[in-house]
Amino acid sequence: MTTEPRDDPGPAAGAFLASLTDTSLYSIGAYFADRHPDLVEDVIAQAAEIEEDGLQRWAAAEDIDVERAFQTLITGLAVRYYKAVAGSP
Repeated sequence: MTTEPRDDPGPAAGAFLASLTDTSLYSIGAYFADRHPDLVEDVIAQAAEIEEDGLQRWAAAEDIDVERAFQTLITGLAVRYYKAVAGSP
C-alpha cells in the first residue's frame, strides 16, 4: 500500500503529533536512545524476539528473570515508539 505524501498535514495533525511526545513511553524511549545510542538496535531486536517467543520462554532461554525480560520488552517498545514519533532513522 502506497500513499501520496501530503505537503501540509494541517494544524490538527501537528497538535496530535506534539501530544504523542507527552507520554511516558516516549520519554523512556528518548532517554534510552540518548543515553545508549549504541544499544538501540540491540534492544529493539531483543524486544522483537520477546514478542515472537513469549516473555517466559525468552527469559528462560536468556537465563534471566521474567521481570528483567519485561523491562527489556518495554524498553524496546519505547525506543521503537520514540523513533516512530521523532522520525529517527
